[in-house]
Amino acid sequence: MQKEIQQYNEKQIQNDQEICHLLASAIDSKLPEAESKIWHAHPVWFLEGNPIVGYSKQKAGIRLMFWSGADFEEDLLDVRGKKFKDASVFYNHLAEVNIKDLNRWLKKSKDIQWDYKNIVKRKGKLIRLK
Repeated sequence: MQKEIQQYNEKQIQNDQEICHLLASAIDSKLPEAESKIWHAHPVWFLEGNPIVGYSKQKAGIRLMFWSGADFEEDLLDVRGKKFKDASVFYNHLAEVNIKDLNRWLKKSKDIQWDYKNIVKRKGKLIRLK
């Protein structure tokens, strides 16, 4: 796990730390080729410079977000972005994280991607990469 991501996780309260550590470990395990870093103040994983998955502490809990998750056709990823193709789920307890679901979403995050890396160059227009 990236040192700065570990530091982010350790700044959370105990319950949220456990969720963050589990998410980071699972993401690192299923996306070993991904680059991870703190981006816009929270942990994000990138494939070829394109943001794929990340999480952040929000009022509603730990938000796990997939940048292209709206196209995963997953009912549990029910918090959809209004402008882009992102979808999220919130966790408040470690027991809520279903590893089987998480692993399936991580696989889809490699297979279904919209080009966020070049969104500024395309003036806000997203194109499908995969």
